[in-house]
Amino acid sequence: MSRRPDIVLLVLDTQRSDRLSCFGYPRPTSPHLDAFATSATIFQRAFATAQWTIPSHASLLTGVYPIDHKTNQSWSVLPPDLPTLAERLRAGGYFTAAFCNNPLVGVVNNGFRRGFESFLNYSGLLTSRPNQAGARPGLISRYRQWFKGRLADLLNRIQNVFARSEAMLEFAFSPLMTPLWQTALSFKGNTPKSLADAARLLIERRGVERNQPIFAFINLMGVHMPYHPDRRMLERFAPEVLRDRAAARYVQRFNSDVFGWMAPLAGIDEAHQSVLSNVYDAEVATQDAHLGVFFQRLRESGALDRAFLLICADHGEHLGEKGLVGHALSVYNELVQVPLIVSDPTGDFPRGATVNHTVSLRRVFHTLLSVAGVAQSGERDGSLAQSPAADPDNGTVFIAAEPAQNMLSIVRRRRPALVRERRFDQPRYAVVSHSTKLIQTGNDLVELYDLDSDPHETVNLAGMLPEQVEELQLLLNAFMARAGAAPPLRQRNVETDDPVVQRRLRELGYLE
Repeated sequence: MSRRPDIVLLVLDTQRSDRLSCFGYPRPTSPHLDAFATSATIFQRAFATAQWTIPSHASLLTGVYPIDHKTNQSWSVLPPDLPTLAERLRAGGYFTAAFCNNPLVGVVNNGFRRGFESFLNYSGLLTSRPNQAGARPGLISRYRQWFKGRLADLLNRIQNVFARSEAMLEFAFSPLMTPLWQTALSFKGNTPKSLADAARLLIERRGVERNQPIFAFINLMGVHMPYHPDRRMLERFAPEVLRDRAAARYVQRFNSDVFGWMAPLAGIDEAHQSVLSNVYDAEVATQDAHLGVFFQRLRESGALDRAFLLICADHGEHLGEKGLVGHALSVYNELVQVPLIVSDPTGDFPRGATVNHTVSLRRVFHTLLSVAGVAQSGERDGSLAQSPAADPDNGTVFIAAEPAQNMLSIVRRRRPALVRERRFDQPRYAVVSHSTKLIQTGNDLVELYDLDSDPHETVNLAGMLPEQVEELQLLLNAFMARAGAAPPLRQRNVETDDPVVQRRLRELGYLE
């Protein structure tokens, strides 16, 4: 390839990996993504760094864990001295453009827009930005864009108030406001338009210098709540919603119960869980159909042959498993094990390959910098193109789930008993080492799972395997200490001079 490839980072917001056919799901929810994946590399065991949008995207865009970037709340802002992926690629000569459907990424002022020459936003009070990708406006158009920009700044400040204020957030979640922001405010954005705009830039290259490569960041919200899938997909995956009034009423109530999305549930009956699961599948299939159009346009134009595409999710979704709905609380696999697919025209990622090695999504940052040729030596070592034998993380990744404080205050006021019962006010940490996963809630609740034999985390092995618990607790505490944070747990009689533990700590760089 004579020039550096275009880079496309496509985030399927809230997409569970176990609901995609190419990751083993028996229902044909994703035929277009499946076809794309046949000529790509699939990572079967990739983990997000957090359970919800803001901290997970912050890690994608900076390459560090939440404990380092500390962007964990709706009011958080990326540290100014932490360069973003777009800033690094722009400095390296890339034209940087974003096509974003998530208001927490494209509207709230958290620093995620830093480094983008063009940022198209499809959600919120104003669904486009004045710096349209590839636009060459005349005088009247420039005036309109200037006015639109001032209006966008004003409306974004208003939306920031809602995101950062507990009282305003609770008002936004009231029955009076919910229908408004779900429809008029385009909460889920516009999937087909954002994909069409991204394809147009990659194909037509208007406003891009000759031979200048493009970095396109795309965030899609198609499978995020509320659920309004295409009728054809409802017919195929959730026909009961079209034929059973009770099922239809349940989905309608669910879509309007924003408080229920953010609060852990005491339980959900089997019938409702089935309806929710089927409607989610219909949303996956609806989004996949739009992706099929996007892939076809790129393929027919030749743009796909010159583009490095990395497709992932920022987190997944609970659909009633373990009595949970949404993504506010846990670090179970339904939320943190995510799809990761890489299509590479240069050949560093082989076509049709499957990787079963455990990796962290934070390494997307290192991978894309390496593809662009702007990574430093340590960053190149973090590329996902490295073989498992050269993995700097040695197959060990960390996950942190801190409660969203403004939402926690609302839940605690409305359902204090539920907060205590489900430990909604306590942080959760997980460490996954190869196929073993430890979950630590607060400083006394420990869970241990073998992901090879129990990927749905149904059998807690902590009481039967205390040595593995102690080893993983040591890794977690060392990880926290490295970043200057307090350990999340109190250890019980851990033998730090155990040679196996010492070896694992040394492999991860915590001991010399």
